[in-house]
Amino acid sequence: MFDSGKLGWFIAGAVIGASVALLLAPESGEDTRHHISEAAKDGRDAVSSSSKEMMERGRELYDRGRQLAEDAADLFERGRKLVQG
Repeated sequence: MFDSGKLGWFIAGAVIGASVALLLAPESGEDTRHHISEAAKDGRDAVSSSSKEMMERGRELYDRGRQLAEDAADLFERGRKLVQG
């Protein structure tokens, strides 16, 4: 799974690599456009997949944090009742 910093560097590397490939490619314009289109599609798919994984992980962490907060509130309330009574 990528974190946001690594994902940014990955995308930057992909763009730089695609640019160099375009400059050095001995193919026709049509072939080059096709390769660009395929590379862009692959990049979108990778970003989409990574985004979905990060959203799922974020949701899991949120749920876990919420449960910890609820447990802490319960413990606090139990402790308060013991002290009062």
